[in-house]
Amino acid sequence: MHQNTVQAPLAPLDRQSSLGELAYESLKDTIIGGQCEPGTKLTVRSVAQALHVSTTPARDAINRLIGEGALVNIGPKTVVVPVLTMAALDEVTKIRLALEGLAAQEATPHVSEADIAFLEDTQEKLNTALDERRYMEVLRLNKHFHFRIYERSQMPRLVAMIESQWLRIGPSFNGLYPEFAIKRQGVANHQWALRGLKDRDPATVRAAIENDLRDGYRRLINLVHSRGD
Repeated sequence: MHQNTVQAPLAPLDRQSSLGELAYESLKDTIIGGQCEPGTKLTVRSVAQALHVSTTPARDAINRLIGEGALVNIGPKTVVVPVLTMAALDEVTKIRLALEGLAAQEATPHVSEADIAFLEDTQEKLNTALDERRYMEVLRLNKHFHFRIYERSQMPRLVAMIESQWLRIGPSFNGLYPEFAIKRQGVANHQWALRGLKDRDPATVRAAIENDLRDGYRRLINLVHSRGD
């Protein structure tokens, strides 16, 4: 299997906080946002260099993510972002539908005008990135769109559980494109969610988010089958 090396948009860290925790958060956000494709190879040294830290916090971050199933150890010094299997896709999607649907529903009464403005601006940027075929940027903005809604649920443990599922499936979001860019399936679902948020209609917002997940699931099924898994 071809293996990519980490090419990160991993930002250097603020040393005022725990470097291990910050390294973990940065690497986690990169994986959740789909910035590392399945099969991407990571080493302690490459992560440490990207984050401008020593090997100890980089190793700590990698070990935590191995424990959470976001990375798989393939050698004494090397881990990879795992390739999605059909069993994992089915399991994660069922969990996501339950958790993300609930978060969207619970968030609706708490979303402010500032939140809606942020979501509309994020969607405009996402649309531009789609037009320009900047799919890594699309994935990053898509993550910001979804989690801005989920965080307004005022249920931090629920958001943490959602993050754990995105850690497992986020890298495979790369496989949604360019098809999603052509059909604009995600755009339609996001606009549907925005209408529901403006109307303060929890059922509509939940339906829009669940539909977004189902559209992605159908595309990812084809991706997994194309590999013969």
